[in-house]
Amino acid sequence: AYVNSDMLQLMKQGLGTQLRHLIELLDGDVAQQYQDAGLEYRPRYTPIMRALKALETASIGQLAEAAGITQPAATQTVNLMKKEGLVTAEAGDDGRQRLVRLSTHGKEMLPALESCWAATKAAADDLDAQLASPLSTCLAEAISALEAKPFIARIHEARTRLDSTSTKRKEKKT
Repeated sequence: AYVNSDMLQLMKQGLGTQLRHLIELLDGDVAQQYQDAGLEYRPRYTPIMRALKALETASIGQLAEAAGITQPAATQTVNLMKKEGLVTAEAGDDGRQRLVRLSTHGKEMLPALESCWAATKAAADDLDAQLASPLSTCLAEAISALEAKPFIARIHEARTRLDSTSTKRKEKKT
């Protein structure tokens, strides 16, 4: 069947679809690496593991900040990690925060994880070297731009421009 350029434009994946696909490609292979190393471990644990390695003990808020993730994401990840015996969590002095630390099992996994992380970094560096613009740089720039001006603000501005253009076209026709 013939596909014309208009159909190709309609079929072009949106930004969200492309990002999800990229994450699937990356996380799937990183998860496979952990499995190949005999580790029961999810890639999403890495920011928390690295933060706890550096901080030793931290509140959920501190972990979220150090890991560069949201507090709800940190809470959810820590809960999963507790179930797998990688971390422990206990009430802080004031009873309002939970203090998280690596369990003995989590600490024992660190040498194997650090080896996996080094291989992952080397593979990411190799990928960056093959791209016209390094993915790591592009992602850092996108994150910075979105922190400065959230995507919802951009959506509202785009909708206003599109609505204005649509109104002007209708006015010309009448």
